[in-house]
Amino acid sequence: MLLAIDIGNTNISCGLFEGLKLTRQFDIPTKTPFKARFLKKLGDLSKISDILICSVVPRQTTVVSGILTALTGKTPYIIGKDAIVPIKNLYHKPKQVGQDRLVNAYAASLLYPPPLIIIDSGTAVTFDIISKKIEYLGGLIAPGMEASLKALKEKTALLPEVKLSSPKALIGKDTKNSILSGIVFGAADLCSGIVRRIKNKIGKNTLIIGTGGNINLIKKYSKLDIKIDKELTLKGINFIYKHEIKR
Repeated sequence: MLLAIDIGNTNISCGLFEGLKLTRQFDIPTKTPFKARFLKKLGDLSKISDILICSVVPRQTTVVSGILTALTGKTPYIIGKDAIVPIKNLYHKPKQVGQDRLVNAYAASLLYPPPLIIIDSGTAVTFDIISKKIEYLGGLIAPGMEASLKALKEKTALLPEVKLSSPKALIGKDTKNSILSGIVFGAADLCSGIVRRIKNKIGKNTLIIGTGGNINLIKKYSKLDIKIDKELTLKGINFIYKHEIKR
């Protein structure tokens, strides 16, 4: 059984795979103690045969890898170090692309017909584009909704801290809902506008794949036709294990 781990800025997502089947999935906040929460969520570790990690937080990669080695007796494989994502990368400096973005691109290219736009709505909102030839063309990066809320709180004297949720209406009638309307509708329209521009370049019939913790809000308020796949990154980690490591 493979333990697939995606270390992000907000959450560490864990998935257990038997072959292609995801049998269990759970998230642990990145900034909380990993060991105790991991043991509570997972329980029996004896069935884990291998561990593969995709990470965008180098410090946590070292911490989590050390803990898992001690707990399971198995040294985790690290994507970008022990395995390369097997997709043609057309970035001018290929090493600058986050491994999570390449993993998403690779997974989407195996699961859905290209060309593709992948929207990952988390700490950042990223757009990754896959050509008809299954090439990673590059993408765009914008602040995520929660990061934008935090920035408003930290950079202004009078605006309150607001938890991300659905706005009550387009035109807010109090400060909280004015902020939510600006952040959520703003992010939704950002996605709509960028998708329109990308489709003008690579094709009107380009499929949109959505992932990340806040993708449902993007889909609801942008009204884009998004195929949501919340486990896209974990599936990609499993594909890389099967095709690049286990082989």
